[in-house]
Amino acid sequence: MLTLTETAACEWSASAVRVNAVAPGGIVSSGFDTYSPEMQKKLYDFTERVPLQRFGTEAEISAAITYLLSPAAAYITGSCIRVDGGTPNARTTWKLEPHSRSMPFEGFHRVKLPEVMKRKARA
Repeated sequence: MLTLTETAACEWSASAVRVNAVAPGGIVSSGFDTYSPEMQKKLYDFTERVPLQRFGTEAEISAAITYLLSPAAAYITGSCIRVDGGTPNARTTWKLEPHSRSMPFEGFHRVKLPEVMKRKARA
């Protein structure tokens, strides 16, 4: 996908078309509630390997797209914005320090946290 983005950015630049991509990581959604109980338990293990120690939100993906569509990104083409909490940066040999200091952006729409994620918040 990145190669396609880079190539299309070069090919379409003379027509004033910018081509960029957004690469989401683990994003929390209501679909989590449809997972089996066993899989829902594994969801909590996922965030332990994410440097920001949480799932992303739909609003954070929307924010990246909004930025790329805005005049502020007028000099950006052929790029990929990762919205993934730093997951690819974490090495399997590293022990990430547990924390809860990363606060999600929830500004573009009414966020509805899946029930499975609410259970952890209550625990």
